[in-house]
Amino acid sequence: MNKCLWLLLWTTLTAHVLAGEKDSPFWQDRATEFVISPELSGAILKRLAVNRDGIIYVLTDKGVARLFDSTLALDKSFRPLSGKRAVDMAIHRGQLFYLFDDQLLSNGSAGKFLQPLPRGVFQRVAIAEDGSALLAGHESLALLKSGRMARVDSPGGMPKGGLFAWKGEFFAVFDDGIYRLAGERLEKYHEASQITTLAFRDDELLVGTHNGYYGLDLKSGQKTFPLLTKLPATNITCFLALPDDLWVGTTRGAFHKTKEGRTDYYASKRWLPDDHVVDMHSSQNGGVFILTKTGLSKIELRMMTLAEKAAHYDRKIRRRHIRFGFCSELRLLKAGDITSAEMIDTDNDGTWSNYYLASQAFRFGATGVEEARHNAWETFEALERLESINGLDGFPSRTFERIGFKFSDPERWHPVKDGHWEWKAHTSSDEITAHTFGCAVLYETTARTEAEKKRIVTFYDKIISHIVRNNYYLIDVDGQPTLWGRWHPEYVNHYPPSIGDRRLNSAEIIAMLQFAHHLTGKALYREKAFELMNQHGYLDNIMSSMTKIAATPGYIHLGNDMGSEWNHSDDLLAFVTYWVLYRYAFNDELRAQYAAAIKDHWDIEKIERCPLWNFIYAATSAKEFDSAGAVWTLREFPLELIDWTIQNSHRQDLTRLPENFRQQQSVELLPPDERRIMRWNGNPFALDSGSGGHLELAGDEFLLPYWMGRYLKVIE
Repeated sequence: MNKCLWLLLWTTLTAHVLAGEKDSPFWQDRATEFVISPELSGAILKRLAVNRDGIIYVLTDKGVARLFDSTLALDKSFRPLSGKRAVDMAIHRGQLFYLFDDQLLSNGSAGKFLQPLPRGVFQRVAIAEDGSALLAGHESLALLKSGRMARVDSPGGMPKGGLFAWKGEFFAVFDDGIYRLAGERLEKYHEASQITTLAFRDDELLVGTHNGYYGLDLKSGQKTFPLLTKLPATNITCFLALPDDLWVGTTRGAFHKTKEGRTDYYASKRWLPDDHVVDMHSSQNGGVFILTKTGLSKIELRMMTLAEKAAHYDRKIRRRHIRFGFCSELRLLKAGDITSAEMIDTDNDGTWSNYYLASQAFRFGATGVEEARHNAWETFEALERLESINGLDGFPSRTFERIGFKFSDPERWHPVKDGHWEWKAHTSSDEITAHTFGCAVLYETTARTEAEKKRIVTFYDKIISHIVRNNYYLIDVDGQPTLWGRWHPEYVNHYPPSIGDRRLNSAEIIAMLQFAHHLTGKALYREKAFELMNQHGYLDNIMSSMTKIAATPGYIHLGNDMGSEWNHSDDLLAFVTYWVLYRYAFNDELRAQYAAAIKDHWDIEKIERCPLWNFIYAATSAKEFDSAGAVWTLREFPLELIDWTIQNSHRQDLTRLPENFRQQQSVELLPPDERRIMRWNGNPFALDSGSGGHLELAGDEFLLPYWMGRYLKVIE
């Protein structure tokens, strides 16, 4: 095709995309876990307090600890108190009060407040606005006011739900309900069992229980809202009531009820040292401190744009994920500790690196930033070596590594004659599809010179020549087809339309042949494509509706039951194939048919709100793609990509589904930062999963759809 006509075609294809979503700032959350000093090893963490200077205090069974920069350690600042163990603490007018075994004191107000107490009687304290203090022990209650201590009759024992001060009043929670101090005696305010904690906002009392929470009017005692149980977790341990929103601590993490009505759930090691929340407190400079049984963390929310988020991942990848040009995942020898990270080979180094390459190529196409162009070509050099390192003409290896350091599937590796390297065989259709996509994006956006274009042509032509001359099979070092490298009609048409490989593999090989024809001009590739479409039904296969995909057990391929479940990995392969299939169609009639097939698949997948699916569909001039859903997913993508184990199956705010072919476990789609970190080939409706923090993804998962969106101008 004439270069001018080709340029006009690309201009037409991208111009039809709708106006983009504005990259307006949004609240990005991020967690910081603080270091626990060795002297607090095994300590019981009880309460959290913050004085008016922003000093963070934690009550422990080993004494009062303090946050020193990023480390929580016992506070030895006041020498007379060093070594003494407070049994409780409270904040009054911004100053910290210590309850010791025999006294209540403060270092504020020139240290003037010091109240001797009978030894070993009191273990809890609450202080009201007027400075009066309510003290509780296992057998007695007392009110300390203006230097006078008066006994308070107790309904029985220590208040198990704690003591609470609100303005000038005191409340206590016992087994049978909430009591309110009237004069020097407690009166029952609200009868109930299973109460765990209280909080106050204006004239409303929030009541936490072992199964949800509800509200009471402080004046009338009537409910302001009923018991809420459709929550991420229901065993309430504490509240943090802020003017516009509410934080709730539970035995299974914390959740944040925003003023907009959204609920954000923070659980797992992604957010907390452990999931049993003990106490919470707001930070003076924004964010929330969360104390758990084993540690202290801070969740901060700061304004960020998607562009700033992309820059974060770009830096992260360049600093610790580049292995010989590949974009590599990290194995963490110590869970969550990036200092223990090792860059490892995987089955799909060629696949994931192509997607990183494409992200940088799109970035260059959208911005002209030379760094992105350099990154893309550096990765392409690694991909070229995948094909050249093994001595097999047109057969790209899965990956390579210096000899003696291979990590994955040891039986798939072969030595290079130079004695320094090994390469991994058994390459899959995943890699060939990714090479097709990566080369197509690189060629379109970043190949500026004839020499650069020739590199792509040479590399890709070798691969497709190999497949065509081997009767549409990818032939391994043993002379046999690899497990999934199969596009011949005997394989493809063996399956009924209800099995995905029939549609997917047809689309893959046609996209490959179209692109190869565009690069090389070889008539053979065009002839072979039309032969497959017209004589073997590959166009009909592509046009077969995804609604036909269903459980079809019994079609066994080398031990794999091909119709047993929905293959989410195939969704990724399909959509990156669609990018090439549509853009390199032989004619407008085929392009229109491909667009219809892409829409058919997108209709099935739109519930996932995947930005990659949406933007590839948008590139067909689609008008109804979900740009808002795509941007929502990008905004909710976590900044930290360690693969912690995530559990959501206990959540009562989700509508569970019975077992189904798609493995969709809930009606609701959780945001990415509340589910396992995964690539776009995972099931976003899986509620429980993860590796326990021993793996870190790179961030190309975010960068590919983001920079594609920028290139297509669906994000502005």
